[in-house]
Amino acid sequence: MFSFLRSVRDTSRENIHISSLPPSVFTDQEPEQIGKQAGDFVEEKAVIRTTHTHSVSPPSVFLQKENDESISGAYFEQKVPVPKEDNERGISLRKLWAFTGPGFLMSIAYLDPGNIESDLQSGAKADFKLLWVLLGATVIGLLLQRLAARLGVVTGMHLAEVCNRQYHTVPRIILWLMVEVAIIGSDMQEVIGCAIAFSLLSSGRIPLWGGVLITIIDTFVFLFLDKYGLRKLEAFFGLLIAIMTITFGYEYMTVRPDQGQLLMGMFVPFCKDCGPVQLGQAVGIVGAVIMPHNIYLHSALVKSREVDRSNKKEVKEANKYFFIESTIALFVSFLINVFVVAVFAEAFYKRTNIEVVSSSPHSSLFPLNNETLQVDIYKGGVVLGCFFGPAALYIWAVGILAAGQSSTMTGTYSGQFVMEGFLNLRWSRFARVLLTRTLAIAPTLLVAIFQDMQHLTGMNDFLNVLQSMQLPFALIPILTFTSLPSLMTEYANGLVFKVGGGLVILVVCAINMYFVIVYVTALDSVWLYVLAAFLSIAYLTFVGYLVASYPEVVFGK
Repeated sequence: MFSFLRSVRDTSRENIHISSLPPSVFTDQEPEQIGKQAGDFVEEKAVIRTTHTHSVSPPSVFLQKENDESISGAYFEQKVPVPKEDNERGISLRKLWAFTGPGFLMSIAYLDPGNIESDLQSGAKADFKLLWVLLGATVIGLLLQRLAARLGVVTGMHLAEVCNRQYHTVPRIILWLMVEVAIIGSDMQEVIGCAIAFSLLSSGRIPLWGGVLITIIDTFVFLFLDKYGLRKLEAFFGLLIAIMTITFGYEYMTVRPDQGQLLMGMFVPFCKDCGPVQLGQAVGIVGAVIMPHNIYLHSALVKSREVDRSNKKEVKEANKYFFIESTIALFVSFLINVFVVAVFAEAFYKRTNIEVVSSSPHSSLFPLNNETLQVDIYKGGVVLGCFFGPAALYIWAVGILAAGQSSTMTGTYSGQFVMEGFLNLRWSRFARVLLTRTLAIAPTLLVAIFQDMQHLTGMNDFLNVLQSMQLPFALIPILTFTSLPSLMTEYANGLVFKVGGGLVILVVCAINMYFVIVYVTALDSVWLYVLAAFLSIAYLTFVGYLVASYPEVVFGK
């Protein structure tokens, strides 16, 4: 029935030979012999060779020539050398510094405007009660990023390239489209955040549609940054993260949240008196924190370090230092997210509109009633200015702008890696950004022109749920391929990771289906019921296919 979805690999036997991995892995043929088989290719640097005879796409451009400057940009024009230390004990700070960079770029996806919107909504709607969800999502995200980095280090290929080789054409294209949807959704959040920041910083003189258009210009300006070298580019992103830490940390110190309530909310997994609103917010947190395209991104970024994959010691060392760096980076991002949640939990939880109207020069933003205050990125900045002074408003806007701008470049890299990995398309970064940003700006600009601020900021909540819907299309491939001993050798996932990853996928799919039901029933249309049922069946069928493609991962050998 689903023969057109067949994987390119024959699951009855292992078809992958490793010649580029640690010497503990042996093959039954010499590389020269393998290279003569149908579907094989030979290159200067040893790579994973497939022995299947199905028609497949030509090798990815990154594998044809990893140093091709015209294709790869800063992240593949040069590689950062790793210092050699013969008598290393424990952790070498020099080596850690050499490996520092990819993890911090990856962590920016945990700090984009969609995350900030999710954080403030969490604080305003649920007080400190959902901090444990944020903590859990960040820990799960860290473990997934560990798998992504490990895949890139051990195989020398990023996740999109591995998918290109392991899935048949039809499912590969579907998978690519799902990841592209996630990237465009994330890009829309960046556009929204930047437009709101420009409006706040200009005291409303720059209209929302004007802010949206400005993001077109600044995006291409940032594209020139990677021409100055890899380490300078990484340093610039570090600067933006520092700006977010300072600005949101300032808001935290100004509001002075209750530390006892904060710690209880973070470490006690319970949500007293919570209902559908808080449940929806919890799902939004997961969708905002664990972003599907970020897993593809991180598996590619780690290729920027010089690691001899034939040297078992260097591979282990790279895995160790990339994990340490990712842990530090995500700890910083977690602190920033906690700052935002705590500020809005302390200052705005259960506040009413009348309380704000009485002290705000922007009274038109809030209805004159005693209902609970509804905040978003824009209103949040306004209310901070009302209660804590103009400095709080402008510093908040600077933080939002830094979040949006930093996400712009990482989204660009994600899109390029995904497109070239899945489709082998050799697009310039300029063309790639032009396409992605056009698709992101078109609907955002229409909403900015014809709707109000509330509709624009409300798109963030929808986009967070959209990210959650796309999660299985990153989780399943990364868990599958990092569990294959034929691909990962001794670095393959153990039973704990397999079981834990499977549970995460089941929970994500169940939550997604719940929200589809809630969303569609609210629309009260029979045709929409039928459409939602059809799409849900297609969604679950494709998820099931991805899982069933490698039964040895699910059921063992």
